Amino acid sequence: MRGRAGILGSVIGGAAIAALAAVASAQTRGADTPGFDTPEALGRALFHDTDLSRNRTQSCATCHDPASAFTDPRETVVGRQVSLGDDGRSIGDRNAPSAAYAAFAPPFHKDAQGWIGGQFWDGRARDLAEQAGGPPVNPIEMGQPDHAAVVARLSEKPAYVAAFRRFYGETVLNDAESAYEALGKSIAAFEASADFSSFDSKYDRWLRGDYQMTKQEDLGRLLFFSNQFTNCNRCHQLKPEPMAPGETFTNYRFHNIGVPANAAVRAANGVGATDLGLGQNPLLPAAEVAAESGKYKVPSLRNVAVTGPYMHNGVFADLRTVVLFYNRYNSRAAAAQVNPETGAPWGDPEVPGTLSMTDLEFGPALDDKRIDALVAFLKTLTDARYEPLLTEQ
Repeated sequence: MRGRAGILGSVIGGAAIAALAAVASAQTRGADTPGFDTPEALGRALFHDTDLSRNRTQSCATCHDPASAFTDPRETVVGRQVSLGDDGRSIGDRNAPSAAYAAFAPPFHKDAQGWIGGQFWDGRARDLAEQAGGPPVNPIEMGQPDHAAVVARLSEKPAYVAAFRRFYGETVLNDAESAYEALGKSIAAFEASADFSSFDSKYDRWLRGDYQMTKQEDLGRLLFFSNQFTNCNRCHQLKPEPMAPGETFTNYRFHNIGVPANAAVRAANGVGATDLGLGQNPLLPAAEVAAESGKYKVPSLRNVAVTGPYMHNGVFADLRTVVLFYNRYNSRAAAAQVNPETGAPWGDPEVPGTLSMTDLEFGPALDDKRIDALVAFLKTLTDARYEPLLTEQ
């Protein structure tokens, strides 16, 4: 999956690349942008603006690169498992999830079945606008000391000033908190646009009758939606009816599936504390922390084949490894208990006490043919513009 931008460039052509570069340059430096017709257009510029970070080196698009299915393509000392901060040395403890289709997550709340929705792996941001406000003031991400410092950068650019006053009121920039809230709303408006959710993958085209799946892909589809051989869709299906248009392939709920700690990342970033996932969400009542620890929001499978590394901490490099990891719970074969990426047994769950065993232990073990079929089907969930990236898989 290296060199994604280069592959995409070879597909769309030199002239288009030049045009995209010009647009990216204008978006990165908002002072040169003549104006914005909508909050979405303003959010597009803000999303790409490196001046919003402390050292003016990092934007939202740095970790959520549109050319890389809105994930981080940069290499660090631990590859692409986690992201590098604006200071050039800090690395995080969680993998940057794709921002594609993120706008479809419901606000963080609790219903009869439990906690659901929100943004980030632990749902701590209630909605997309609140999520957008997190990275600029995170010390190991964009590194700004406070909201006022970010608003000061906005005020440097006349085009931003005019747009904020137009969309959010003449005095919005007079109050740092009001201005910062408007920043989040603008970025959220852009992230809710079709740029992030095209619904034009092979799977979507198959639903419309515009694509014929291969036998392997179709077998994978049948297995994915099966209630006998797998239960993938128990967590990775939102709409009541299987194979409904507009499916985001997540129910936005939280589960502990037994992912081991990422030892390489921990050695590099020095984090010693256990990641409690949902248990660290400040919106969670204290009485529920123990029962919810180790759980993470079920991610969308849209573009999953081109958005590795996988799991909340990037511990698995390959999509097939992820399927094998699930299969270990249903197979007694010795080989199924070995991580093919390390040649060693799967690591112990970082938080062992809250595993979703009812969901994990389900159905018969899958043979290689069916595992490969599931991977083939998951590749059909790739947006059309990212299909060239599959050639590196």
